[in-house]
Amino acid sequence: MAAPSTAPTSTDFWADARRHLVRYGGEFTPEIIDRASGSFLHTEDGRRLLDFTSGQMSAILGHSHPEIVETVRRQIGSLDHLFSGMLSRPVVDLARRLAETLPAPLEKALLLTTGAESNEAAIRMAKLVTGKHEIVSFARSWHGMTQGAASATYSAGRKGYGPAAPGNLALPAPNTYRPDFTHPDGSFDWRRQLDFGFDLVDAQSVGSLAACLVEPILSSGGVLEPPPGYFAALLEKCRERGMLLILDEAQTGLCRTGTWYAFERDGIVPDILTLSKTLGAGLPLAAVVTSAEIEQEAHDRGFLFFTTHVSDPLVAAVGNTVLDVLHRDRLDERAQHLGSFLRKGLESIADRHHVVGDVRGRGLLAGLELVVDRETKETSDALGAAVTRRCLELGLHMNIVQLPGMGGVFRIAPPLTATEEELSLGLEILDQAIGETAA
Repeated sequence: MAAPSTAPTSTDFWADARRHLVRYGGEFTPEIIDRASGSFLHTEDGRRLLDFTSGQMSAILGHSHPEIVETVRRQIGSLDHLFSGMLSRPVVDLARRLAETLPAPLEKALLLTTGAESNEAAIRMAKLVTGKHEIVSFARSWHGMTQGAASATYSAGRKGYGPAAPGNLALPAPNTYRPDFTHPDGSFDWRRQLDFGFDLVDAQSVGSLAACLVEPILSSGGVLEPPPGYFAALLEKCRERGMLLILDEAQTGLCRTGTWYAFERDGIVPDILTLSKTLGAGLPLAAVVTSAEIEQEAHDRGFLFFTTHVSDPLVAAVGNTVLDVLHRDRLDERAQHLGSFLRKGLESIADRHHVVGDVRGRGLLAGLELVVDRETKETSDALGAAVTRRCLELGLHMNIVQLPGMGGVFRIAPPLTATEEELSLGLEILDQAIGETAA
């Protein structure tokens, strides 16, 4: 007779989760994830879920990519972690190779762990170099949950925590679908909005504007893509005020939008670039990249960002493997191709369902906004939540952003290694979920 199982039941699991876990952002997905491979998650009870979020928008090579697995196994057996003042070959190699993917003068890198940490370091560097302290960010921004990054985050999490870092100012987020400034024909007048936003910034500033920290595409803000020309004009506003421009490419960097970096579309180069999620392809790796001039000035002024996991060799080795795969498999071109395929599929869904108000995004970072009425653009949190639940029941993991004044916006970010068949499966499930829910 077989021995009775001693493994905890799913009932025990959820009881332990309720009793012992701190909840940190809504409710947990009601599935116990046992393993993941490629574009799919596998639950403990045998269900297969297509992952349309690449984990937390990070696993650009899919889950458990064999070359990432091999790198981790090899590296952890020889060199995993060091005193923060020591260097290893994977760290210097990754810094050099990142510089080779970027335009001049971006050539100096600081390797860290998370997006919040990289933004924290960039903010400290900008304040130190300029000798000023005010930071401007979009009103729908998300830059992280540590103090400096959270103070520059406006899409969520500001209420109830006491004072934010002094000197943080919000700039209206450019939203082509819901424009607040319009031309006579009703189209978005982003130049007038930008002028208005900086009039407000100037009115509130105490004369200490250090930097503007923004995302090229506001992902958590509802997949908002500023129009062509916007960032060139924004950079000019920064130059007029002696501010540095920091671009947060946590979700858009490293080929996801169809180019290596999203800012390439706009023909500009930021003063400081932050990378995270996609750089480690799901492992905790982030970077701050800047010019030799800014790095020298920061060093001369005593720049300090000495953390436990700065320049760790294990994740740096992973970052090198990520670059290997991106280059070899031309995943920038693949993201363009698959992004067009995904966009056509989403637009086809919009043609069939009146509750789809807008389809937007670039490459393999797409947004689909749900509305109750296309004419009024009336929103419904309940509709978005219901479609999300039905997708999960049908085998598709989706993430919906629900923000005040906006509808439910699906953030769709499958791995760059996904196949057309997998994208078609996701589109089919989403189509069915919207149809059943809206009906």
